[in-house]
This record gives sequence, C-alpha cells and structure tokens, in this order.
Amino acid sequence: MTEPTANPETPAAPDPTPAGAACGNCGTPLLGQHCYACGQPVKGLVRHFSSIIGDTLDSVFNLDTRILRTLGPLFAKPGFITREYFEGRRVRYVSPVRLFFFLAIVTFFVAQLTVDIGSDAIRMDGTGSNGTIRSAMTVAEVEKARDAQLAELAAAKEEMAGTPAAAGIPGIEAGEQAVRETAAKRIHQLRDAAAKGEPAPVPMQEPINISFGGERWDAKKPIDTWLPAFGDRWLHQQMTRANDNMKRLKQDPGAFKNAVLSAVPTTLFVLVPMFALMLKLAYVFKRRLYMEHLIVGLHSHAFLCLDLLLVLLVRALEQAIAPGGGALAGLFGWIEGLLVAWMPLYLLLMQKRIYVQGWPMTLLKYGVLGTCYSILLSFAILASMGIGLVAM
Repeated sequence: MTEPTANPETPAAPDPTPAGAACGNCGTPLLGQHCYACGQPVKGLVRHFSSIIGDTLDSVFNLDTRILRTLGPLFAKPGFITREYFEGRRVRYVSPVRLFFFLAIVTFFVAQLTVDIGSDAIRMDGTGSNGTIRSAMTVAEVEKARDAQLAELAAAKEEMAGTPAAAGIPGIEAGEQAVRETAAKRIHQLRDAAAKGEPAPVPMQEPINISFGGERWDAKKPIDTWLPAFGDRWLHQQMTRANDNMKRLKQDPGAFKNAVLSAVPTTLFVLVPMFALMLKLAYVFKRRLYMEHLIVGLHSHAFLCLDLLLVLLVRALEQAIAPGGGALAGLFGWIEGLLVAWMPLYLLLMQKRIYVQGWPMTLLKYGVLGTCYSILLSFAILASMGIGLVAM
C-alpha cells in the first residue's frame, strides 16, 4: 500500500519557527511569528538590513503586491475598493489610511519637482520682467507694463489650473489686482503732474507689506484679539515672520510654491474627517457609522491624489517629449483634460454606488456637498498659503 503524496501544486507552507523554539522573553513555546503569551515578535533588529528595509516599507506604506491590486480599481472603478472594504475583503488591498498617506506624500512631492510657476508668476509690488510700473515715466509706458504683466499672470493661472499648484491661483489673482492698483496709482500721479505743468514724479519704491485688520502690518504694534495673551504673542510672531518672508517672495516665488505644496498634505489630513462629517450629516438616515463615512472620505481623497499625480506625470511627459507643441502636445492636452474631467464624474459615481440612492437625491446631495466642500477647500487653500508664507 503506497503512502499518500502531497499535491505538488499546493506545497505546504514553511514553518515560520523552528520546532521546539521558545520565546526569548518569557520562554513560552512559539507557534508563529509572535509569542501568544507576551506578544514579542520572533524577528528583532539583529538581522540582515535588507529585510529590515522591506519590513519598514511594508509597515509604513504596504508597498507589496497589494499596491498593484489597489491602484487600478481605485482609479477605474468608483466605489469598488470602499465596498470591498465594507464587505470584509480588506487584507488584499492597502488600508485606506496608508493608501491616502502614501499617495498624498508622493503626489505633492512630485508636484514640487515638476510644477514651475516661474519668477514672474507671483509679483506683489507691480513689477515684472517687461518693465517696472512704478518707474514708468509716461502713461503709455505704464499701460504697456501693466498689460504685459497681466498677460504673464493669466498664462501662469492657465498653466496651474487642474494641478496641485492651483492652490496658488488665489495668490496670482491677488497679484493681478495689485498690478491694476499700482498701475492706476502711477497713471494718476503722472496725469496729476501733467495737469500742474510739473515734470513726472520720481517713482518711490513702497516697501512690501501685508495687512492685518485693514491696516499695514507693523511689527512694533502688539496684536490684541479675543485670544489669550500667549495666543496673541504666537500670532504676532507668525505675522512678523510672514511679513519678513514677503520680501523673499519677490525674489524667489518658487520657495513660496514649495512651501505651499508641502503644507497641502497636512491640510488634506484635516479636511478628510471634516468631509466625513459632512457625509454623515447628508446621509444621517442611512444609519451608517462615522467611520464608514471616514473610509469613503479617505478613498475619495486618495483617488484625487492619484488622479492629480497622473496629471502631473502627463504634463511632465508633454514637456519632455513635445515641448514645442504640435499634434503630440495636443494629444497630451486631451489626456490631461480627460483626467481632470474624470475627477467630478468619479466622485459622483462613487457616491451613487456606495450610498445606493436614486439619481435625483444623489445629484441633489452631490451638489450640496460639492458646494460646501468647495467653500471649505477655499479656506483650506488660504490656510495652506498662509502656512507656506510663514514656513518658506
């Protein structure tokens, strides 16, 4: 009688611990990679460095085959990963927190490397590479310098639209307003001098400054708000630092861009639980736990980061392969446009598939949530810009 043989297609899993091994801490016989009595792991740090690196990547980012199984459905199947998680199929995918953390860090790191707003994209004093508005000696020169700088700023806005650098668009719009105001002031000076028969006034360079409470910031004046004394002192220090950095912003707007993009992931980490709370209120009669809405928020923001990352990579390829325009550049432009258009459509389909309501109610809640979140996001962008101005 022959003995049964093991199926060659399903080899037995190797024993993770030697037979008869005991825990080095409490002496309990081991049955796996961790002691069931005291919890100490079998693996310590006294081993090959390469295995420690692998464990670290897996612990922090879950960078193994799960990332490949996660990214595809996350991008192409709205709500699929979230529903899988709710139905108990979790171990095959990267956890929502790690997925969002990894994509947010990678996306905005790539943004810092690929997005270039140029030295003339942000100007706070009405000057640019095509001349200085305040130094213009005729109205025609002022208008020419003004129009040139507004064209530069408009081009910068168009380039940044649909990318993570869009966080800086409100700053560019403020710069446009500053250019118009500076030009109007200089034109008034020149016309007033001409009316009096006087020579054109010598331009005066005004110091760069920010405003607080409707007045120009003065570091010598203490801040007195509803905050306690230590809060006012902290706010005074941040305002002073931001005002000092305004001078750097004139020479190095790229430093401001990098600081803002560095602050965006932290801002998103704050927005996710707030977005989950909005979902909880919108679907209060669904009787879902807040943590379920938080999972939806994490996967939604993870998708947005992934889509933005693809936009950045497509734009980088366009600049590398077709910098001069042409048909290939047009193709990249179409891909970019489709990626940007996929964002709102994806979120709508995800909301429909997860909460399973009719289209009229889904569209209504999607519109309300989108409006409220857009307002919240605008404040978050301003906060990121403030943090960036202080941190640069």
